[in-house]
Amino acid sequence: MKLLALLSLLILMLQEARTASLSEEREGDPYAILHLGDYVLSLDNYDEVIDPSNYDELIDYGDQLPQVKGTSLASLTRTRFTQSTEAARTLPSNPTTARPPTLGLLAAPANHGLPTCLICVCLGSSVYCDDADLENIPPLPQTTAYLYARFNRISHIRAGDFKGLTKLKRIDLSGNSISSIDDKALRLLPALRDLILPENKLVALPALPTSIEVLDVRMNRLQSSGIQPEAFRALEKLQFLYLADNLLDAIPPSLPLSLRSLHLQNNMIETMQRDAFCDAEEHRHTRRQLEDIRLDGNPINLSLFPSAYFCLPRLPTGRFV
Repeated sequence: MKLLALLSLLILMLQEARTASLSEEREGDPYAILHLGDYVLSLDNYDEVIDPSNYDELIDYGDQLPQVKGTSLASLTRTRFTQSTEAARTLPSNPTTARPPTLGLLAAPANHGLPTCLICVCLGSSVYCDDADLENIPPLPQTTAYLYARFNRISHIRAGDFKGLTKLKRIDLSGNSISSIDDKALRLLPALRDLILPENKLVALPALPTSIEVLDVRMNRLQSSGIQPEAFRALEKLQFLYLADNLLDAIPPSLPLSLRSLHLQNNMIETMQRDAFCDAEEHRHTRRQLEDIRLDGNPINLSLFPSAYFCLPRLPTGRFV
């Protein structure tokens, strides 16, 4: 009996010792309370073991992550609408003052009642109005340097057609029906160098600016009476003068020394003045620049006027018999 009581007491003491050791293990491992036993973990019962709705209760991150402020689409739209409304309130109430400035070229109506650049082609300082059925010179921008208005129905150049165009260098009006040019239309163009007017109906030349270098009036109805006696004297930069296929009966007087080419073919010239090209009293003078003179297609016999061209570096082209 004593042995039996001793063994029972020993067993009780061992159980208490085991219970104490299990308590210490539970305090050190929080997951020791999860007794899965023989439970088998699979995809079908995963949500039974760990409930996602209580996941934040298992792990608390505290202040470790930064806070992100979200903005909904509705609030963003309301903000932009409010900003647009406030900006609109600052606009002037008068619509005419709020209109943006327009280009002078686009605002200027041409023959068809449309802006020039809708009828013509505007590229930089050049305006191309070829074959546009124009009857007058269209309004041009102040920066125009080159104007091409060929093959239209323009019949007259008015005094104000080129007013204020101080940068205009070239005017090409070939193939129109121009019969007259106002004397004030071209005279005040300080930069004009090339005036191209073939295939028109001109009977007289207008006053020309002293800056002119090329004058082409071929295939018109130009008469000698339509050229003033001093028309070319002041044109000290004139180099190319084309007057072929007209009704001239004399070589234009007072040709400038700068002249390099003179075309007078297919006119009605029958005679020539002794001083047409040379100074009859200054036989040593030579006009070296004037190397191209055409008088072919005229009834004149050049062999009868040798003193008229002795100062030229080359003989004129024409009939010598």
